[in-house]
Amino acid sequence: MRSTSGVGVEGHARHKTAAESDGVFDVVGIGFGPANLAFAIAVEESGAPLEMVFLERRARFQWHPGMLLPGTTMQISFLKDLATLRNPHSTFSFVSYLAERGRLVDFVNRATLTPERAEFADYLAWAAARFDAVVDYGREVVEVREADGDAPARFAVRHRGPDGEEHTVWARAVVVARGLEAVLPDWAVDNAGGGRVFHAIELLDRVPDLRRRLGGALDAGRFLVVGGGQSAAEVAAYLHDQGAAVDVVFRGFGLAAVEESPFVNQIFDPAVVDEFQTAPPHVRDDLLRRHANTNYGAVEQALTDDLFARWYRERVSGEHRLRVHRTSEVIACAPADDGLLDVGIRSTITGDERTAPFDAIICATGFRPAGLRGLTGVAPDGAEVRVARSHRAVIDGREIPGLYVQGADLNGHGLATTLLSNAAVRAGEITADLSHELNHPEGP
Repeated sequence: MRSTSGVGVEGHARHKTAAESDGVFDVVGIGFGPANLAFAIAVEESGAPLEMVFLERRARFQWHPGMLLPGTTMQISFLKDLATLRNPHSTFSFVSYLAERGRLVDFVNRATLTPERAEFADYLAWAAARFDAVVDYGREVVEVREADGDAPARFAVRHRGPDGEEHTVWARAVVVARGLEAVLPDWAVDNAGGGRVFHAIELLDRVPDLRRRLGGALDAGRFLVVGGGQSAAEVAAYLHDQGAAVDVVFRGFGLAAVEESPFVNQIFDPAVVDEFQTAPPHVRDDLLRRHANTNYGAVEQALTDDLFARWYRERVSGEHRLRVHRTSEVIACAPADDGLLDVGIRSTITGDERTAPFDAIICATGFRPAGLRGLTGVAPDGAEVRVARSHRAVIDGREIPGLYVQGADLNGHGLATTLLSNAAVRAGEITADLSHELNHPEGP
């Protein structure tokens, strides 16, 4: 891999930015989170002499900084890192990171497969730093379109810099990995402007302002957590640890435990993508529904046990700082005269409604893949977008050579699509297909 100035990724010179360069690349990567980082590693290790640039809207590499809660751990093995399942000898592995940081033996002595989330985030940042020469941070892609026949390359990628100025670069191939978008209920969207109703992914970013509003400490606050999955449970535990009063509301009867038997976890194996591709649509739908609790809307058993123990202790003591509203939903939210939020909660069983005041509401209400959404040049509103086995985009039934999409097609690629589990192997597959495509183009 070469940067736009001809300096390899391990070099120290800064490449010309995409806006400053001549603007023609073999590959433009949209987004530089774990998926495209794994792709950059795969290209680097393949030795392919590709002219590449990655456009990332964040100002620097970050991985869910708002949810790096103290003591929270990964839900996958460290061996499912950026490279190991594709190349066990990679210098970009989590083991290589530990060795360089001088913690390999100490990590082994922990006798665990799951590092803490903060450590894994540091690993990702460590790997990302080795590609600084080919990443332009602070640039948001606003359009990708197929170019005319006389254009310098197949795709035009329009992006906006920190100053608001727009530029266009040209690419023979594009790899889209824009990650996940937070999903908020309608009532939350209507109240999000005041900074007291927000998605769980923003929690730690919001804590300083919450402390200021509450006079310096969270223990003076009462918070509502909406959702019944892992993130909701982690947020509730974190706020409860701060001494705050915490209400948790979810539609289920209780917090369901994650299904994590070894047999069921095989659904995340790289080879399962082939099985999903060949399965009839009704079988895919059944498998996704049947095994959703391997990752979605479920909580690790140890955390459910911990929260129940807290709730029970407070029943004994009479403190009641942790309240659980099962089979319930939020139906309304409005600012009150006293500066609090009045929230309407309804039982889904009886229909009874009640209103309670809260200082803030944290919505752990899930995510959706960003995919090609909003990139109107290649995927107009209303277009049917799928992802082929080759990871090429299929738009309204037409497979588009040179346009790859990562992490956006659960129905076609299975439950691991949006997770780190298959990132390394998928990156290798894209690298192989893309290299063949650039050497044997299918069309103009």
